[in-house]
Parts: sequence; C-alpha cells; structure tokens
Amino acid sequence: MNNTAIYRLMIVLILFLASCRPDSKFDMVIINADIYAVDTLYKNADAIGIIQGRISAIGSKEEIMEKAGPDAEIVDVGGNFVMPGFIEGHGHYSGLGNSLINLNFLESRSWEEIVAAVGARAKELRPGEWIVGRGWHQEKWDSIPKQNIYNYPFHHRLSEVSPDNPVILYHASGHSLYANKKAMDEAGINVETPNPVGGEIVRSREGDAIGVFEERAMNIFKSAYDHYIEGLNQEAQDSLWYAAIQKAENECLRKGITSFQDAGSPFNELDRYEKLARDGKLKVRLWAMARHPVEELEGKVGQYKKINVGNHFYTCNAIKSEVDGALGAFGAWLLEPYSDKPGFKGQNTTNIYDVKKIADMAMANDMQFCVHAIGDRANRVVLDVYEGVLSGSKQNKDHRWRIEHAQHLDTVDIPRFARLGIIASMQGVHCTSDAPFVVKRLGEQRARLGAYAWRSLLDKGVIIANGTDAPVEDVDPLRSFYASVTRKREDSGMTFFPEQKMTRQEAIKSYTLGNAYAAFEDKEKGSIRPGKLADLVVLSKNLVSCSDDDILKTRVLYTIVDGKVMFKGN
Repeated sequence: MNNTAIYRLMIVLILFLASCRPDSKFDMVIINADIYAVDTLYKNADAIGIIQGRISAIGSKEEIMEKAGPDAEIVDVGGNFVMPGFIEGHGHYSGLGNSLINLNFLESRSWEEIVAAVGARAKELRPGEWIVGRGWHQEKWDSIPKQNIYNYPFHHRLSEVSPDNPVILYHASGHSLYANKKAMDEAGINVETPNPVGGEIVRSREGDAIGVFEERAMNIFKSAYDHYIEGLNQEAQDSLWYAAIQKAENECLRKGITSFQDAGSPFNELDRYEKLARDGKLKVRLWAMARHPVEELEGKVGQYKKINVGNHFYTCNAIKSEVDGALGAFGAWLLEPYSDKPGFKGQNTTNIYDVKKIADMAMANDMQFCVHAIGDRANRVVLDVYEGVLSGSKQNKDHRWRIEHAQHLDTVDIPRFARLGIIASMQGVHCTSDAPFVVKRLGEQRARLGAYAWRSLLDKGVIIANGTDAPVEDVDPLRSFYASVTRKREDSGMTFFPEQKMTRQEAIKSYTLGNAYAAFEDKEKGSIRPGKLADLVVLSKNLVSCSDDDILKTRVLYTIVDGKVMFKGN
C-alpha cells in the first residue's frame, strides 16, 4: 500500500471513529427509507444517521432517532428507495454545460429541423457572430434529403439560412461536425485543402466539401473559432464558462448525480475546477482526467495531480487519450471494413507511439490512464499498449487503467480485460441509442458477439463503469440504467441482442460502486456504509423490483451531497 492509500485510510478511520463517539449526535437523519446499500444488506433498517457529511449509522428509525441532535435535519422519505448517489462514469462537464447554452439537437429528427433552428438563431445575432450547436445524428433522422453522401446532407440549405454567421454543429458523438459556407470561408477551405492525418473532409464527386468534417478534420476550424473567442473580452469569456458549469451542476443534481467523472479537460479548466473546490463552490464532486497532446503533457501533467481537494470535491489523478473516433461518424477503427462503407476500416486518430509515451507518463506519475477506444481494432491496440507497459512495471500494484467506451470488441480480446485488470468504462445508453445503425455498420455477426458486450465482460469478472458520455447523450442515469437492463429503445421498443444485458443489481453497481472503484474512490463512496460520504439519492421507484416500464417513470425525490439536500423534487 502506497503512502497516498495509507493517508486516505487513516482519514476515513479518524472520521469514522469520531462519528461513532458515544456523545456524537446526528446532524441529518433520513427515516422511512427503503435502503439499497449495494454491497451489503441491513436487516430491519429504514433509517440513516449522518454526521458532518458522512454516514455514521444505518438502523431502525427508533435507533437512529435516539441519536438525532436537537437541530438535526429530519428527512422523511416516505418509504421510497434510497441508494448511493449516481456517479456519472464518463461525461464532459463543461461540454454538458455548453450543450445547455448552445443549440442542442439530441432530440432532432430531421435535417430540416436543424436548419430551421440555425436560421432562427441567425436572426437573433449580429453578422460575424458564430453559431455553435451539438447533438445531430444522421442515422437517427426520420428522413434524409435526396442530396447526401453516407446520409450526410449537403450544406447548401444550412448556408442559405445563415449567410453572415459562421456555423459549426458537432455530431452527437463529438467526432464530426457540420460547417456552413461562411465557416468554411473563415477557415480557408477549398477544393485543394488536404485531408489531415486521422481525419476526412467529406466531398462531392466534384471534390467540393459538402460541409461534414470527420475526426481530426474538425481541427481545421479551431484557429478561426479561437480567434473569434479571443475577440471577446476576458470577463465575457469567463462568464460564459461559469454559466455553463452552473447549468451542468444543476442538471446533474436534478437527475440524482452526486459525482461526475470528467473524461478529459485541458489544464486551464482543471485549474478552474480546483479553485471552485477550494472555495467550496462545487455541489457535485468532480473526478477529472487531464487531456492534452503528448508534447503538452510532457513534464507538466504531474503538477495537475490533485486528490480530494475541498473535502473530496475535486480530484485529478488520470490522463486521457484516444486512438479512434465514433461508429456513427465512421471513425471507429475496425479489424475488418465497415459493412456499409466497403474497404474503409475507420480512423486511427492518435499516433500509437504517442499513446505509449502518455502511458509511460501515467506510470511515472502514478496516475490512471484512460484511453478512448470504440472499434475492435482500437480496443486490441490499446490492450496491447497496456499489456506492454503494465507487464514492464516493477511495481506489483493495482493500476485500474481504463478503456473508455470499449463498445465493439473481438471476442478473443474480452478475457484480456479481466487478465490485465482493465476497467471497461462503457455507457449503457449508447447501446440503445446506436442500435438502429450498428448492424448496418458492422454486420450481424460482429454486432451480436462484440457490440456492447456487457454480459460477456461481466461473466469474466470485468468491472464495468457506467455513464452517458454527456453531452453525447442525455446525462440522465435512469435512461442509461433502463438501457443497461433491457437493451430496448424507448421509442420503438427495438431490442438489441438482449442476451448481453445486465441484471438490475449489476447495473446499479455499475453506476455506483463500479464507478467509484474505477476512480480509486470505492473506500469513500459508491455504497451505503458507516464512514462513507453521505452522497445519496432518493427515488420514487425501487430500481431492483419495479417493472421495466416503471424505470422510465421514476422520479428523483432528493439528491443529497455531503449530507446536504442539494435537490428536492416533487
């Protein structure tokens, strides 16, 4: 056990022993609770006593009320379901906030709907102001315009409604974007602009850009957009960022999320998160991965390693990288070609030598390494890198390195997750969200055996961390939970290879203790035990026993963080 682990254990023991002194009184009591603790069973227990933000005791209402302080907050939950607060296992915190400020197309069902929304926004802005949005997905529309390539419409209608405002609209996955003519002009795009390494400019037969830029080709717009942002005064820039973070925080609390694992932020955002935590201004606990190109991480990333800042409200102890893109945008890196794009195997977006260098940095700084891999080839390559680095380590320790998404696997690689102790950080809702096009992309056999293979991984003993990849999907954990246990779409009822679904208990664990374990925080959160942080959610339905349909009808009644009610529903 290293010094950091010993320090953590000592703090927990001190707090636990202090909370168990005979003269200690609870400052919050939860009564009439249907308690689901995740990793243990409390007989005849329907109440929880909390002292200074930590769970002190679980027992009967009579036992707990006897030790309630005179000013204790008594929360009567009326027999409703109490469980550890949901932990979002992979999302993008500032991205979620920005999606709540900018145009959001997650629910859009046609290109025409998107064009209309952009046109309406353009009328509100001055010429030259950029329009930004996210959430479109060409495979989820009810209809496709006749002029298209791989179901991508040409940009012309978009450009017509926004002639004076540059427009960039990110794909739901974040792995491609639409740009209008004004934005392409600002970025200097023409028929001679080459495809960057790891990216593609989708073109017509005549060689003209149709407006879609996949993977690394999105970076073509970075300089032009950054120049626009830099033209805003610093106060305006800061105001936009903090407004987005507050919206993300409120959205999480409203949906029962008490902790959020941020899947990759630059150093300037990490600095801001740390300051918010030190100033006591965070209401949702953040665990963040540092993300920069290898040359920017080198010699610097270790300075951003911070653990349990601001009473466990901020930790950065991981590094993020990626090796491919998303299946919907033809960016997932495959062993065999796409079934609907013959001869094309996807994109390797980061040089594997650079990924290996970042892995070495993670090892040198005793940080977790978390790599985005969606396609079966991408996952195999990451497992190869992990195996090489971890096997060469002289330290016989638990590293808990992660593969983010792990969506499409070759069956021979599934046992390797367990053998190497690699965590599969997957998103339940991606399965049902992507279901309509996965077989089209991969074919029946690959989709059946290796797509979102939760059952196969769990049966091998692999830890699964669950989440939504917000703002790629709605951050709502209940919708992702529903997808995890049914593999059924909410709209059409289409079921995607149900033999791979999770049990109710496994899905709850994947959203609580599994996510906590995946961040080295399972001693602090993820289950209801004395000494752990008092981060809880109260729900209107029992997620273990309610019907499948009732999962989607479940309401968040209370979100409790650090022993304080942060959200109260109806």
